[in-house]
Amino acid sequence: MNRNGELGDFLRSRRARLRPEDAGAAFGGGARRVPGLRREEVAHLAGVSTDYYARLEQGRHPHVSETVLEAVARALRLDDTERGYLFELARTKPPGTDRHRPAGVPRVRPAIHQMLDVLNDVSPALVLNHRSDVLAVNHLAKALITDFDALPHRDRNFARFVLLHPSARDLFQDWDQIAEAFVASLRLAAGRHPDDRVLNELVGELSIKVPEFSTWWAGHRVDQCAHGTQRLVHPVVGELTLTYETLALPADPDQSIVLYTTEPSSASAETLRLLASWTIPTNTHEAAPSQVPYG
Repeated sequence: MNRNGELGDFLRSRRARLRPEDAGAAFGGGARRVPGLRREEVAHLAGVSTDYYARLEQGRHPHVSETVLEAVARALRLDDTERGYLFELARTKPPGTDRHRPAGVPRVRPAIHQMLDVLNDVSPALVLNHRSDVLAVNHLAKALITDFDALPHRDRNFARFVLLHPSARDLFQDWDQIAEAFVASLRLAAGRHPDDRVLNELVGELSIKVPEFSTWWAGHRVDQCAHGTQRLVHPVVGELTLTYETLALPADPDQSIVLYTTEPSSASAETLRLLASWTIPTNTHEAAPSQVPYG
């Protein structure tokens, strides 16, 4: 990833989405040749010179201070995720945050596998890393989404499944929204881990094989996909509406659990219970899948 180019593209995309009235300022009139704020307007809001901000967008200011980045983030009305991404691209650590680099082979601790087993008949659950590699998955998640353990190792990736597997478009009713959210998550990961060879190869593959990918990637949306709602049409039990929460594992900085639940006493809750009863494993404590290096 060319970080200077990415930084400029990201800043331009963020100011293009803002109107002068959105930024709380009434700038001079005149015809606008491009949507959003002009460079000089962002510079004014951030309290820096137009030339300074222009050089920042052009990747010609390698030692930008945290104070300036904070001012630019406020001027562009970045949310917390976008702000963190801006600091990552500028190679500056945001105050109060830690920058983790995944090291070695990702291993899922036995206690986490035990947690997945406990959830086996009530909640689909997966353990993912920053690339959306599926490091562990319980039986109900396999029954609901796909059996990741049965896939080739390179295909055990949630984003790859959603964007490339033909069944995913049938499974997820709002496939476009979910796929675009995964792309936003991958862009966020790419900003945090620009030297991740496997991640870069995944992005390259998706850009070639998924027609919509290039447009979504060029939009520079970044998202942690921390929570949300997904509507599914399962080939066996039919329609379900589930909410998901992504829970970080503090002891394993590059791992998080994605946990699916349904509204209590809802039709979806009954459908999920039916799926669990039909697919319950003969051995309630399945052996943990073998761990294989990712990258």
